[in-house]
Amino acid sequence: MKKQDRKFHRQTMNLGDLIVAVSSCSKNNRETVATVVDLLASGQVLMQCNGHASRAHVIR
Repeated sequence: MKKQDRKFHRQTMNLGDLIVAVSSCSKNNRETVATVVDLLASGQVLMQCNGHASRAHVIR
């Protein structure tokens, strides 16, 4: 049975919320980690620290 695709709009989420959202659509933990790393590395998801947006530096 195929999982229904979810679309998330621009909103403030913490890292845990992002991981839960991605894992609800992925097949296993490896796919979850790979997707979160790709989102952070590509700049599609921005991280904030004290209100300042910054890109995450992901070392593979």
